[in-house]
Amino acid sequence: MTDSPAAPEQTLGFQTEVKQLLHLMVHSLYSNREIFLRELISNAADACDKLRFEALSQPAYYEDDPEPRIRIDFDSEARTLTVSDNGIGMSRDEVIANLGTIARSGTAEFLRQLTGDQQQDARLIGQFGVGFYSAFIVAESVEVRTRRAGLDASEGVRWVSAGEGEYTIAPLAQAARGTEIRLQLKEDAAEFADAFRLRHLVRTYSDHIGVPVQLPKPAAEGESEGEDAPAEADATPAWETVNSASALWTRPASEISDEEYREFYKHVSHDWQAPLAWTHNKVEGKLEYTSLLYLPASAPFDLWQRDGVRGLKLYVQRVFIMDGAEQFLPMYLRFVKGVLDSADLPLNVSRELLQQNPATDSIRKALTKRALDTIERLAKQEPAQYATFWTAFGAVLKEGPGEDPANAERIARLLRFNTTRSEGEAADRSLDDYLREAPAGESHIYYVLAETAQAARQSPHLEVFRQRGIEVLLLGERVDAWLTAHLHEYEGKTFKDITDADLPLEADEDEASPAAPEGLIERLQAALGERVESVRVSRRLVESPSCLVRGADELNPQLRELLKASGQEVPGGKPLLEVNPEHALLRRLAQTEDEAAFDDLAVVLLEQARLAAGEQPAEPAEFVRRVNRLLAS
Repeated sequence: MTDSPAAPEQTLGFQTEVKQLLHLMVHSLYSNREIFLRELISNAADACDKLRFEALSQPAYYEDDPEPRIRIDFDSEARTLTVSDNGIGMSRDEVIANLGTIARSGTAEFLRQLTGDQQQDARLIGQFGVGFYSAFIVAESVEVRTRRAGLDASEGVRWVSAGEGEYTIAPLAQAARGTEIRLQLKEDAAEFADAFRLRHLVRTYSDHIGVPVQLPKPAAEGESEGEDAPAEADATPAWETVNSASALWTRPASEISDEEYREFYKHVSHDWQAPLAWTHNKVEGKLEYTSLLYLPASAPFDLWQRDGVRGLKLYVQRVFIMDGAEQFLPMYLRFVKGVLDSADLPLNVSRELLQQNPATDSIRKALTKRALDTIERLAKQEPAQYATFWTAFGAVLKEGPGEDPANAERIARLLRFNTTRSEGEAADRSLDDYLREAPAGESHIYYVLAETAQAARQSPHLEVFRQRGIEVLLLGERVDAWLTAHLHEYEGKTFKDITDADLPLEADEDEASPAAPEGLIERLQAALGERVESVRVSRRLVESPSCLVRGADELNPQLRELLKASGQEVPGGKPLLEVNPEHALLRRLAQTEDEAAFDDLAVVLLEQARLAAGEQPAEPAEFVRRVNRLLAS
């Protein structure tokens, strides 16, 4: 489709995801519907920022109207509300792309997460970002009139919808660039066509916007036109700016209230929940820049989509350059939101040029330190808030030691674990907690990997550790295999997988070394043959009959699966089988003279050990047949 003034009027259907989102949003966010104005003003401010950026190379885009503004007009009798801006505007194709579809990866998965519970869904929708569609929370119909800067006046576009499945788009002659959104308010939303209410909402939610937000002056004041008022006709209302109209990050931190910081976060992140913490810094010297970084309270829906939009809002000398400048923070801090305003980068900088600019690396190191400082402060000063942070972003932070070795120890200090001493399933133990309560002289930090924390808690390898009161980290997330592959020590203590064959466990003074009946180990080795590397008596088992342990060169199952999922070749290897000769099953094996029955029991013993380790039997159908034979006999 091409932009053309001759393009006919069309009625088109919304993308399926838009229909679903509209329905769920209108019902889930009804109790918090005043956010629609914040969203529309935020979008208008972004449009003004984009115009300023594009006008760097195309000054003619300013036409004869160079000062950015957002205007809010209303008619209480007609129950209408209009939000307009003189920003970049949209072409016909852009209107269809921006208002008829949701071109965001993971949208379908996000919608599948919605439960029908209004409170829960409202939180998820808030993370997704409601944007323009929030207008339908209060409007029975919405009309958009827009023209993109640089296009002819005849190439304007009119878009109309009642938000019920379709929209109409038609050509429009529009002299002024920018966008006007007119809402026909629902009967129960008439409060939003009121001057006092609108002023309050602008000052509450949009005071930090760097673009003037204007409302008509009250009649008594509007009799003589102010300096902002157009002079075309006497009937044209005079306008007054009702927000502070200065970019929040440019103001001294001492002059900014916590509430202003919170509302600015919602503007930059399109998240309607307040952040957990923030850090605002101005750097002067060899490099000059201002940063304002936030820690969100909950994870966005696309946190695990590597191609999702992330990173900071980048400005150069207060000129908006791009959203999602990911070059200034490592991937394991991709949840951090905020603004970077640099005086050292060129105005025409691109994503490619950012990679090559020496200032980028210096700023990245400094911002990484700022972000980690903020997380550390939250962990020390507000443990309850940190628990919320960890639930949302702990798994992402675990990527850090592998990605950022220079900060590995700092990141390790921030990690929280579910352990054999945790309260229930909570990840509430730090490595410092572990070391503080470790036995004197202990040189290791022990851990076990499994598919889930619950599976880790049930591992037979834990039995001797429980018996001796030694704490073990229970690692049940996929990222834990990556973490343990890169985090090798902490405070001089080495990490040790309790499934390693060379586990340094000596027998206690009052503990007799277990011994197998004569010939049992040799018979098991012969029965299992090439299925295992070897069979040996275990020091780690107390109640279970057997377990698998890893040889020095064998990867743990979780890391093998991680490598397979990433398409890498996984080296082979056979496990070692450890057995508990004091278990009833081993005693029965020692007494079994029928070699066929012995072979069946030996293989079942091995496959049970696989199952306990969270793996599947090597030959599931054959395993079932063996079990059936044993049950029948």
